[in-house]
Amino acid sequence: MASLIKKLFGTNSEKEIKRTLPFIDKIEALDKSYQNLTDAELKAKTGEFKNRLNSGETLEDILPEAFAAVREASWRSLGLKHYRVQLIGGVILHQGRIAEMRTGEGKTLVATLPAYLNALTGNGVHIVTVNDYLAKRDSEWMGKVYRFLGLTVGLCIHGMEHDEKLAAYNADITYGTNNEFGFDYLRDNMAIYKNHMVQRGHAFAIVDEVDSILIDEARTPLIISGEGDKSTDLYAQADRFACTLKMLKFKELDSKESQDDIEADYTVDEKAKAVTLTPRGVKKAEKYFNVENLMDPENTTLLHHINQAIRAHGIMQRDVDYVVREGQVIIVDEFTGRLMFGRRYSEGLHQAIEAKEKVKVERESKTLATITFQNYFRLYKKLSGMTGTALTEEEEFNEIYKLDVVEIPTNRPMIRDDHPDIVYKTEAGKFRAIVARVEEAHKKGQPVLIGTISIEKSEILSSILKKHGIKHEVLNAKYHEKESQIIAQAGKYEAVTIATNMAGRGTDIMLGGNAEYMAKNNLVKEGFSEQVIVDAMGYADTDDEEVKKARESFRKNMEIYKSETAKDAELVKKAGGLLIIGTERHESRRIDNQLRGRSGRQGDPGESVFFISLEDELMRLFGSEKIMKLMDTLGLDEDTPIDQKMLSNAIETAQKRVESRNFQIRKHVLEYDDVMNKQREIIYGQRSRVLDGESLKDVILGMLEETVQNAVKSVAGEHNYLDTWQADEIISKFEGVYKK
Repeated sequence: MASLIKKLFGTNSEKEIKRTLPFIDKIEALDKSYQNLTDAELKAKTGEFKNRLNSGETLEDILPEAFAAVREASWRSLGLKHYRVQLIGGVILHQGRIAEMRTGEGKTLVATLPAYLNALTGNGVHIVTVNDYLAKRDSEWMGKVYRFLGLTVGLCIHGMEHDEKLAAYNADITYGTNNEFGFDYLRDNMAIYKNHMVQRGHAFAIVDEVDSILIDEARTPLIISGEGDKSTDLYAQADRFACTLKMLKFKELDSKESQDDIEADYTVDEKAKAVTLTPRGVKKAEKYFNVENLMDPENTTLLHHINQAIRAHGIMQRDVDYVVREGQVIIVDEFTGRLMFGRRYSEGLHQAIEAKEKVKVERESKTLATITFQNYFRLYKKLSGMTGTALTEEEEFNEIYKLDVVEIPTNRPMIRDDHPDIVYKTEAGKFRAIVARVEEAHKKGQPVLIGTISIEKSEILSSILKKHGIKHEVLNAKYHEKESQIIAQAGKYEAVTIATNMAGRGTDIMLGGNAEYMAKNNLVKEGFSEQVIVDAMGYADTDDEEVKKARESFRKNMEIYKSETAKDAELVKKAGGLLIIGTERHESRRIDNQLRGRSGRQGDPGESVFFISLEDELMRLFGSEKIMKLMDTLGLDEDTPIDQKMLSNAIETAQKRVESRNFQIRKHVLEYDDVMNKQREIIYGQRSRVLDGESLKDVILGMLEETVQNAVKSVAGEHNYLDTWQADEIISKFEGVYKK
C-alpha cells in the first residue's frame, strides 16, 4: 500500500526537491552574468550581500545570487562547477536538513554553498568532519573558494595551541572534527578566565557523515577526565576467579524454571549483552574471596569487580570489540571497524579487559566534564548534515534532532546491479560460496571488495583466500595506518580487498585505480619526507622550495598515472565494474547500504551481493525459530543456497528489531544525559555570567536563604518555636561553614 501511494503521489524527498527548483533555476540563470564579472567584481559581491542583509533582506532573498557567486568562484579557484543536483543539496543543507547523497556525488563541494551564505551573517559556520585529515584537507581545498570571495577560514584539530584555536573559531568558516568541537565546548566551560575560552557560539553546523557522528557515536559521551584512584589488585584477583568459572550462553538454557538447576557459574544473554552470576557462582565467589554474603552492601565493590570480570570474559571479544596493541587495549568502533585511540570503557570494564589480557591495568579516572554528541549538536541554532545513508534512520533524526532527510538524486543514473541475498545453512558453506564467487570475478579481472563485520572474520576469510592462491589486501583496524591507501586501489583491475565494515570511508574507489595515491607513493620512493608529502598533497599556498619541488613531481606523476588508470578503468568496466560482496548482514541496514554504495559511483557499472548463513550472529540471535526448523525440514546440505522469499523478509525483520533496540538504547542515554544537561545549562550559564563580569551575589544569597529555610523546615516542620535540641540539630548542619 505504501509503495502504491509513493508511485501515485511521489516520495517526501521528491516533493521537497520540487520546492527547491525555483531557487535552482534562478542560480543557473545567473551563471552567464557571473562569468562576465572580473575577479574583483566577484569578490566585491561578499560586501554587497552583507550590506543587503544589514538592510533587512533575508538569507533566502540573496540565496540565488550567493550560490551563483560560490559556483563561479569554485570554477575559477578549483576548476569545479557545482552540478544541478549539488545546488539542490546546498539548498537542503541551508534549510537545516539532512541531504542524503550517494558516494562520489561531491558532498565536500556542496557544503561550500550553505557555508558561504550563512557565514555572511558574521555568526560563524562550523563544518564538522570525522577525522583530522579530512578537516585539514577540506579547509585548505574548499578554503580557496571562501578566500577568493574574501572570507576567512579556520581549522580546529587535535594538538593546536590556544591562540590557534581562538583564531580558528573567530574565522567566518571553521572546519574541525566532532571530537574537537565537543571537547573545546567542555574546556571552555572549565575555563577560569574569559580570555581562556575559544568558541564564540553555535549558530550553524554542517555535519559530514552525519549518520556516523549523530547515530553511531551517540552512545559514547565525550569525557574530560582527571586522575582518579590508583588501580587496585582486585581487578587481577577478580580475573583469576573468572577464569575458574563455567559460562553458559543464554541460548543454551533450557526451560528449567530455577537457576539453581543450571550447571554453570554465570550466564550470558547474547541479545542483551548481559552477564549474571548463578547461585552456584555466588557460592563459589563467597568461598574464593572468603566472604559470608556476597550480596551484603559492604561487598558491593567486590561484586562490581566480579561482574566486570565475567563481562570481560563472557561478552567482550578480542579482535571484535577491541584489539591489543603494544601492551594496550584499544576499542574497535563497532560501526566503522576503526580503532578508537584515547577512548576507554567506563566503570572499570576497560581495567577488567586489561586484567584478562595480562597487560598493565591502568588507574581509573574521574569525570570532570562530560556531554553526549546528541546534546552538543542540539546546542546549534541551525543544524544540517550530509551522508550517503540516512533514510533508514529518519525516525531517529526527526525525534532526537528535529531533522528530516531529503534524498538527493544522483548526477548520473545509478546502474549498479544489486543481487538478492544468497543464504546458506552453515558458515562453512557460505565461505566456500564466497571464495567461488571471488575466483569467478578474479578470472575476468573484475575487482572485488569484500565487507566483513569483524577483524576476526576478515582474517578467517583472508586465510581461506591464501589457500586458494588468490592475492588480496586486508583492511581492518589492525592496519589502520594503510587504510585510505588500500581502499583507494580497490577498484584496480584484478584487485581483491577485504575490508572490515566501512573502513576507508571517505576515500573514493576509482575504477582502474586511484592515480592520486600512486603519485603519492612515487614521492615516497623519491625520498621526500612525510611532512613535505603532506604539504605537497595539500592545497595551502607555500614558499617552501622542497614542497614546491614535491608538488611539481606529484603533478607530472599524476599525468602519467591518470592515462594508465583510464585504460585500466575501461577494462574494469568491461569486466562488470566493482563487485561488492557482503559476508553477512550488519545489525544496521544503513551499514549494509554504505558497503553497497562503494560501487556504482558517478554512473559507473558495478554489482553487489550479500552471502548469509543461518549461523551468522544476526540470524542466530534475532532470526525466527521457524526458519531454523524449515531448514532442517528441507534437509538441504551446506553447499546448497536457500532461495526463499520468507528468508529475505526474516533478515530485514531481524535488522529492524536490532535497529529499534539500539534506537531505544540511544534514547535512554539521551534521557539520562538530559537530566545532567539541565544542570549543565544552569551551571555553565552561571559560570559564563561570572566570566562576563556579572555579579551573582543576589543569586548566591538566594541559594543560602533557601538552604537555611530547608534545614529549619526539616527539623521544625510547621512549628513556630524551636526546642533547644532542635536548634542544636539545625546548627550542627552548618558546622564548618560559619565561625562560632
